[in-house]
Amino acid sequence: MLFTSTTQFAVLGLVLIAGWLFGLASHPGGRKWRTRYATERDAHAAQVKDTEAKLTAAQARIAELDKENRRLASAQPVAAAPVVERTAPASTYRPVAARPAYPAGERRGWFDFGNRVTTRG
Repeated sequence: MLFTSTTQFAVLGLVLIAGWLFGLASHPGGRKWRTRYATERDAHAAQVKDTEAKLTAAQARIAELDKENRRLASAQPVAAAPVVERTAPASTYRPVAARPAYPAGERRGWFDFGNRVTTRG
């Protein structure tokens, strides 16, 4: 056995009590933890309040959309105006021929910086 006499047990008890007192004396008192707890509690309360406000706004929006949906479901359909095709008079319509990007024999270089020699005709 580790401890065999009453003196050893008394010294063990005295050391345990001394360690407990030394730990209590060196403890910061819990002020740091209390302030951290209070900060976390306040942040949580603010987050819960914000979430409840968002939930209330969302429920109000849902109720508004449901009301609008019921109104649209019971409304009479609106007849669409007939589509009338417009055609230009035959005398004014003239197809336009495509014109080249550059005149024949002249091909410009990058960013129009001078002429570029063309190998293809």
